[in-house]
Amino acid sequence: MSRFPTVKHLAAWSGVAPGNRESAGKNKPEKSRKGNKYLKAVLVQAAHSLHRKKNCHLREQYQRIKARRGSKKAAVAVAHIILRIVFYLLTRKEMYQELGANYVSEKTKNSQIQRYVKELAKLGLVIPNALVDQQLANSV
Repeated sequence: MSRFPTVKHLAAWSGVAPGNRESAGKNKPEKSRKGNKYLKAVLVQAAHSLHRKKNCHLREQYQRIKARRGSKKAAVAVAHIILRIVFYLLTRKEMYQELGANYVSEKTKNSQIQRYVKELAKLGLVIPNALVDQQLANSV
């Protein structure tokens, strides 16, 4: 992995980096670049196979992107995520920790709670920290 200074270099080399084209200040969709076709094929195949896995963070990512963009673009996006995970696991010499299917929804819920508490404080309503901490603990 020392050949690639950052994960972005590896993603560009493998061909799963998202395409980028800007015109008149607007980001336009673009094909991903050509890269290592064997690595890209394996990563996309692994991403496609995730729709059968239960209680998996990557499956939920695939389903969310698939609903908006379609299955093939979702597969390339999840292949990019898989490659990033592999890069960081190899460079940091760590084991993979599955986040679970509801990781993103819980993270979103916690951030919404904190944002609403700040908004209520701006309006003059003070919520005790113990109540906020209890709600955040219940959501996890």
